Amino acid sequence: MSAVEPEPLRPSVPVIPPPPAQPPAVPGPSYPETPSTTGTAPAFQPLFTDAPGLNWAGSGDSRSSAWAAQPPVPQHVPQQPVPRLPVALPVAVSSEEGAESAESAESAELPLTARDVELIRASLAVVEPVADRATAHFYALLFLRHPEVRPLFPAAMDVQRDRLFRALLAAARGAEDPAALRARMSALGRGHRRYGTLTGHYAPVGECLVQALARYAGSRWGDDTELAWRRAYRLISTIMIEAAEEDARTSPPWWQGEVVRHERRTRDVAVLTVRPDQAYPFRAGQYCSLETPWWPRVWRHYSFASAPRPDGLLTFHVKAVQAGWVSNALVHRAAPGDVLRLGPAAGAMTVDHAAGTDLLCLGGGTGIAPIRALVEEAAEHGGPGRSVEVFYGARHAAELYELDALRGLAGRLPWLTVRPVLSGTGPAEGALTGELPEVVGRFGPWSGREAVLSGPPAMVRRGVGVLLRMGLPAERIRHDLVGERASG
Repeated sequence: MSAVEPEPLRPSVPVIPPPPAQPPAVPGPSYPETPSTTGTAPAFQPLFTDAPGLNWAGSGDSRSSAWAAQPPVPQHVPQQPVPRLPVALPVAVSSEEGAESAESAESAELPLTARDVELIRASLAVVEPVADRATAHFYALLFLRHPEVRPLFPAAMDVQRDRLFRALLAAARGAEDPAALRARMSALGRGHRRYGTLTGHYAPVGECLVQALARYAGSRWGDDTELAWRRAYRLISTIMIEAAEEDARTSPPWWQGEVVRHERRTRDVAVLTVRPDQAYPFRAGQYCSLETPWWPRVWRHYSFASAPRPDGLLTFHVKAVQAGWVSNALVHRAAPGDVLRLGPAAGAMTVDHAAGTDLLCLGGGTGIAPIRALVEEAAEHGGPGRSVEVFYGARHAAELYELDALRGLAGRLPWLTVRPVLSGTGPAEGALTGELPEVVGRFGPWSGREAVLSGPPAMVRRGVGVLLRMGLPAERIRHDLVGERASG
């Protein structure tokens, strides 16, 4: 993984219809049966027998007291100040809460000045070539001075160091855009509640970070630069803490999910069916982070492979990658009965089906998972008058593990077209040949459609370039580049 995050492609955020006010009536949960191989062993019995039968979060849901999250405050009751709940220690800049306490909370909302942004970027330009040493020094300071925070981090810190500096770069690039910065940091604050770090840890983290930057910024560091960093640090951390505390009012920091089905589709690809221990809200096209019991505190992102289901089950497609701790554990070791931890749903690759816009979907490898979910969701909202084109790419025919299921859907849904694409050798009935983005470019025009791309980052970037050159506006192209974050 590169230490410098490429310039992100910026898909627009769709308008998502609001959730219903009350959960609909649904049948009781169902579980896959595991046949006995000996004739005497009992069938698999799920651990979470009392989990809700719907992916629902609203006024009627319930949460385990293990998370100690406060229930939503009724609208008719005067709202009391929210106590400092456990929130996440971010992988990037954290809060310097407690430092400069004389400044009001409103001051943290003020955008940074142009001079602040200039000083921050200038110092980062010096630190970037030695990013690995700078971030390692930061963690050394933190763990030596505050050993109580070490158990909150994974044993191997190489990926953690890389994520830290990439997040710093992203925050520095977006510091002059308060709206974009707030959206990004709010999501980071909510998503990292799963680490369980107390708000009181933010101040020492901030001091150690400033000291590490001061050491490696050289001549670019001075009083003005330090003040600029402290302002940015306070702004970012305040956004994160507020978002995390607001999220804690209605959602746990993580869910427990029991594996109830494990299917090997290819040598390196498995489809996991997971039952959360309580209601899990999400939308087709989103993803969540998973932690396995074999690699504590190591989280990886995976997209949902189905739309929300009445029985509450979640489906994930996982490909084991070389040296991938989590992916190899999920593919080669996980089995029914194992319990995973799930972070909250995230991602903007959702579609407003109320508009009925025609869709163009590109899915490469296990990137077909969110595409499959979006097709299911489109079917639930009705398809008359709309068209959905799915291009499903892989190198070899055997890797098109979801093709039969997609063709089955196309046989029942007249508005759905599925086109397999092979970039390598090997026959596949009805398959197109070539790289997926270039094959899509041979069809069209795609004007008037919304495009959704999911798969390897290189494929997504090439696909976006092809669609832009064909005249599809950038605001109609959606992706999350989840594959880059999910690897490992």
